[in-house]
Amino acid sequence: MIRYFERLFFAPKGFDYIVIVILLPISLLYGVVSWLLKLFKTPKNYGVKIISIGNLTVGGSGKTPFAIALIGYLESRGYKNIYYISRGFGRKSSGLVKVKLDGKIVCRVEASGDEAMLVAKECSSCSVIVSEDRREAIELAKNKGASLIILDDAFSKVDIKKFDILLEPKSLANKYLLPAGPFREFAFAKSRADMVLKEGIDFTREVSYENLSSSMLLVTSIANPKRLDRFLPTGVVGKYYIKDHAYFEKDKILAQIKKYNAQTILVTQKDFVKLEQFKLPTSIIKLKLDINSKALKEIEKYINEEVS
Repeated sequence: MIRYFERLFFAPKGFDYIVIVILLPISLLYGVVSWLLKLFKTPKNYGVKIISIGNLTVGGSGKTPFAIALIGYLESRGYKNIYYISRGFGRKSSGLVKVKLDGKIVCRVEASGDEAMLVAKECSSCSVIVSEDRREAIELAKNKGASLIILDDAFSKVDIKKFDILLEPKSLANKYLLPAGPFREFAFAKSRADMVLKEGIDFTREVSYENLSSSMLLVTSIANPKRLDRFLPTGVVGKYYIKDHAYFEKDKILAQIKKYNAQTILVTQKDFVKLEQFKLPTSIIKLKLDINSKALKEIEKYINEEVS
């Protein structure tokens, strides 16, 4: 069912359009209710600079690599005490969990979720917290001396005063709201954003590889995994998908390796943080986002303004 809706959302064909039409009344109701709920919320000022990196759709849009690129850039510019806060999708914990403090990772990936752990590993000095309640995490970060907070996937959190960066994909075949399409809000909602950045114009993906082999099994737990197809190197002999953010079982991967007679497993960096404990021969797809200088300067301008 998950795979079907990924196709419906991102690459509909034939009969899918009939399903979309049937679901449209529910989509309209969902969109109206979501819009009305936001009308009655007032943003709270936490007295600290907060940047939200979000999108209007479900599934991957580059939020995590964007956050890593932005934090890396800011760290290189001398900014300190940066905190990254995420809900921690897919984690096996609940409540507030400290992932990285004072440059040291203090929990396992099962407690943090894959995306938060990837940020913790890739960014040198930032601190990382996961919490379903972003407000609680913001208060903790502020009390610990945060000078800047990066919020993951918080565009819909209109009760928090923040600088909203909205990421848009190059294109989408289905532009309807859930459940008929991948959109979580009406398209006009992007007018709330302080900055709208489009892939291919305002930011680009740069892909590199590590430890490639002549026969690789693609192993991944990302949303809409077929989006990886355009980045795959030669030598991929099979593909093994599990649902987004899910955790892998070593025995099942070993069975797939045997089935395809693969020398290595090929994984994304987000998957690798959950797989490295298995000590399997691994090839890695490394994704880096390049953000244009105009956007970076505008973000810095916001950071350097007086907190109001």
